[in-house]
Amino acid sequence: MKIDVSSDEKEKSGMKIVVENTEQKEYIGWWVYGEGQHIFKDEQTLEEYDMEFPNENMEELIELYLAVCEMEYFPMECKMTGHLKKELVEKQTTLIVSDFEILYIQGCGE
Repeated sequence: MKIDVSSDEKEKSGMKIVVENTEQKEYIGWWVYGEGQHIFKDEQTLEEYDMEFPNENMEELIELYLAVCEMEYFPMECKMTGHLKKELVEKQTTLIVSDFEILYIQGCGE
């Protein structure tokens, strides 16, 4: 587990608290991309997380998503391997993805 407390002059609170459990875990759910934002909806908890792909080229990743789904905001069922990073002040959780596998594309029947 990693805890980061840092000051940020841009934020009104002046403090940013991040709790990050770096233990890798598998998450199954839906990856949705639209308007420059990647979101993951966990199948088990139905919670939504922002997503970061530190090991991927983001332009290529967007091209892959659009090639598979053919449009933005189309859910793609995936198994994501990664860990969660929680920003406590902003109450935001981000899934840091180290690897992923596409399981099913809605509407394709494959």
